[in-house]
Amino acid sequence: MPVRVTADLKGVPETALWTLYHRAAEAARPDTVLTDPRAVQLVAEVDFPFGERLGGARPWLAQAVALRALGFDGVVRDFLAAHPYGTVIALGEGLETQFWRVDNGRAQWVTVDLAELLALRGRVLPHGARQRLVDCDVREHRWMAGIDPVRGVLVTAQGLLMYLQPAQVTELIAACAEAFPGGSMVLDTVSRRFSARTRTGAKGPGGHRLPPMPWGMDAAGRDQLRAAHPAIGDVTDVPLPAGRGFLGYLAPRAAAVPLLRGDRPLITRLRFGPAAPSFGTAPPG
Repeated sequence: MPVRVTADLKGVPETALWTLYHRAAEAARPDTVLTDPRAVQLVAEVDFPFGERLGGARPWLAQAVALRALGFDGVVRDFLAAHPYGTVIALGEGLETQFWRVDNGRAQWVTVDLAELLALRGRVLPHGARQRLVDCDVREHRWMAGIDPVRGVLVTAQGLLMYLQPAQVTELIAACAEAFPGGSMVLDTVSRRFSARTRTGAKGPGGHRLPPMPWGMDAAGRDQLRAAHPAIGDVTDVPLPAGRGFLGYLAPRAAAVPLLRGDRPLITRLRFGPAAPSFGTAPPG
């Protein structure tokens, strides 16, 4: 019997276990919307009191977490179809198993996270030659060094930016636009109302008390992301895929429901324009 790996994470790092727990609960269903056997395996291998610390994995919430993962998967697959040898930079990836769901066998994959999470990730997930773990707070831009944008770069921020201050979010997006001309970024957000609830200590969906989320954004504020940097061009909504039951039917149609249109989680894709030409550079040809 394999030795289980002990995990003792608290605060924001613990949310990596919360997400894994719910994603695995959905993936274990015979009628799952997300095929993710590695997530199911991880929950069995990680020594952590999931039920005691996080509460029961409610089916509707587990499916919602899985549908968010599927939304990100779709963006990554589209990117890799256009840039087969490109680089995916997963900020705050935690114990996400997306690489094994979408890898095309050629892309480079960079995981940027805190030391305690990378230590756990490195012990429970088999990383290959095309995967790199970078121990760095995402707010420190040194993780950008050594990444060549020529073959294409996609930055993902799943379940991350809501834990930063609004000014830090703007600074991070601007830094990505500056560092990766011609690249893109996909991120998710909670609504402003939900952000305010977490700051009062209220329990989140499923009864677990989530850490405070200082940054929230409603659909009406999405276009303001363009102001972070002049290179940001397209700012587009990424609808959730369809799933199972009423929630699965509603997920891709939430923007059309008046009660949900302005107060719902969002996935947003940003596209960065090419670098501006330097003064004094000879014209091509």
